[in-house]
Amino acid sequence: MTTRTRILTGITTTGTPHLGNYAGAIRPAILASQDANADSFYFLADYHALIKCDDPQRIQRSRMEIAATWLAGGLDVNRVTFYRQSDIPEIPELTWLLTCVAAKGLLNRAHAYKASVDKNVESGEDPDAGISMGLYSYPVLMAADILMFNAHKVPVGRDQIQHVEMARDIGQRFNHLFGNGKEFFTMPEALIEESVATLPGLDGRKMSKSYDNTIPLFTSAKDMKDAISRIVTDSRAPGEAKDPDNSHLFTLFQAFASKAQEQEFRAELLQGLGWGEAKNRLFQLLDSQLSEPRERYHQLMSRPSDMEDLLLIGAKKARAVAAPFLAELREAVGLRSFVNQAAAPVAAKKKAAKAARFVSFREDDGSFRFRLLSAEGEQLLLSRNFADGKTAGAVTKQLQNGDALDLRTEATGFSVWLDGAAVADSAGFADETSRDAAIAALRVALTPIED
Repeated sequence: MTTRTRILTGITTTGTPHLGNYAGAIRPAILASQDANADSFYFLADYHALIKCDDPQRIQRSRMEIAATWLAGGLDVNRVTFYRQSDIPEIPELTWLLTCVAAKGLLNRAHAYKASVDKNVESGEDPDAGISMGLYSYPVLMAADILMFNAHKVPVGRDQIQHVEMARDIGQRFNHLFGNGKEFFTMPEALIEESVATLPGLDGRKMSKSYDNTIPLFTSAKDMKDAISRIVTDSRAPGEAKDPDNSHLFTLFQAFASKAQEQEFRAELLQGLGWGEAKNRLFQLLDSQLSEPRERYHQLMSRPSDMEDLLLIGAKKARAVAAPFLAELREAVGLRSFVNQAAAPVAAKKKAAKAARFVSFREDDGSFRFRLLSAEGEQLLLSRNFADGKTAGAVTKQLQNGDALDLRTEATGFSVWLDGAAVADSAGFADETSRDAAIAALRVALTPIED
């Protein structure tokens, strides 16, 4: 029997979906949900929205608009589990369980937190000015979203890869501390769809509300036509050949056209089709595809109780998975009933909690690296780049085999060598005494550890 791949996608409810959101995330996800081998979970990430937005009306409106967009776009709630994050009370509880094992050193390295700190430092502010615990611990909430349903694949943009890697690390840590031989959490993988369109906006930059260059999706046909009329084009007059490959308008057309339509439009631009008529062709193409979903969208927005019913049914399906799983996790960490409980293997758990561990990850350039973290989550080593995961894994195994370490010091740092090549490096230390203490800690950590 083929195992169904569980796919999980969340959309943060802080704005109104535009054409770029639809082409880049919503439409591909709806198509993916139709795969018979996929077990798809789609949710409105409204707890995440509270980190970014303190306007209750905006969040409530966005929750409705995003739900209506998914449903109008053809999401079949009978095939998928579609729910609001805030309707699953097991998620914040799991977030706390994971927070208690997540290393502060790991969260310190989160891109969003570091970017906020850097911005404060550049402007002469206190490094943590304006930074909430919500922003700081955002990766733990995202880990709970993913790990609660043991998702195999998590479609994300490149800026979110780190969060999936952190979910893996936190899940591994929990398994290690409390699994007692059992793997509670599946290790998720980030799914980067290179073929998914990143649409240009009216000015050619990525379509984004922050640039105010979006094309509305379902507001009205007039609003869409008005936005398309503002697309920036070059000064070539009607009759002059246009360059489709350097035209934002053509890129937008291409994202929604069939191959035949694309080729015909390309030929007409090369033959001198005027920009005004080209914009009209783009509007006609989009309107032909989006007019029916637009009508469904407005029907849904006028009947919020229908969406509420569908989301509560989805929450019931999601909780049928989450509630028994959380009960298992509560049992594992010791939050047990006083009645009929078996004695826990305390000594074994304590021993497991003291081990260091390797954490593997993939860089944006496709190379593989690993960190060696102490039992407290502090980084002892950071590897060099490896071409593939197999090589990186072989190095971690070699470091654990008990052989004498080839450590080479340089100033206030050191590197680890295998077979005549440097494979990993320490951080820089304040002085040689600190460096030597770190070397001693490394030797203890590698005598031996579990992967």
